[in-house]
Amino acid sequence: MYDVACLGILVADAIAKTVDSIPDGGKLSFVDQISLHTGGCAANTAIDLSKIGIRTTLLGKVGSDGFGDFITGSLKKEGVNTDGLYVKEGINTSASLVLVAGSGERTFLHCVGSNAELTYEDVNFDIIAKSKILFVGGTNLMPKFDGEPCSRVLKRAREMGVYTALDTAWDPTGRWMEIVEPCLPYLDLFIPSYDEARMIAGKDDAEEIADLFLSKGVKLCVIKLGKEGCFIKNRDGEKHKIPTYLKVKAVDTTGAGDSFVAGFLAGLIQGWDLYQCGKFANATGTHCVMAVGASTGIKSMNEILEFMGKYEEE
Repeated sequence: MYDVACLGILVADAIAKTVDSIPDGGKLSFVDQISLHTGGCAANTAIDLSKIGIRTTLLGKVGSDGFGDFITGSLKKEGVNTDGLYVKEGINTSASLVLVAGSGERTFLHCVGSNAELTYEDVNFDIIAKSKILFVGGTNLMPKFDGEPCSRVLKRAREMGVYTALDTAWDPTGRWMEIVEPCLPYLDLFIPSYDEARMIAGKDDAEEIADLFLSKGVKLCVIKLGKEGCFIKNRDGEKHKIPTYLKVKAVDTTGAGDSFVAGFLAGLIQGWDLYQCGKFANATGTHCVMAVGASTGIKSMNEILEFMGKYEEE
């Protein structure tokens, strides 16, 4: 049995830091460091969950290449089960070049690669059936899976008694609601960032955005507000706006949203109430931004809880 099955995008991230300007054509500039990390919503969230102490498995698609080998090996090293990872010959593993500015803000150059080839038929439902939660991460970046195929996966998981959750990525095609709407009736939890949520909903107020998603069938909406923490609302009307840990300086924001998701899902697995889930998710996201890389800064559940306690005493 697994606590969480993460399904979605996996990316090899080559991270360059510090990049405050791009050199002119044919010229060279120095950076402080370049390192290779696992990335992508599903991979980040799976690794974060495993580091927290949650039993996690991952479903997705990589190519039979160096980046694919790196991702598979990294997942196994972090204790993530990879039985649902489909390795396919003849395609390139998805990869990104991440440019990190001195402020910690990120800019991405992305090759969709194998994530563009993930289909409904690639999903191992035997693994999902052994999981308590199915989390889909990276919607809008999987053209053969997004929309109706994803909704079928969520519906089937629901019918198996599995709790369903979904997060989005930035939609370069601008279709937003067209892609997401088929999935909303089959979601126990929708957990997008504010910037993506406002593009989908066409609204600016966090509660109005949440209300729209709830009206379309979502049971619980959690909107990630970055430095402002998070907004939570469910269909029963319970709502919370929870501030985050602003005294901590961000070193690198890569993967912060994914770590927030991992923290919230970990709280659900523990049976915590929504407020405690939100606080723990904020703290997990804070740990992420303390170090370079999407998952480097993530600690165990006890260590994160200890951080929360010390912070509140200050």
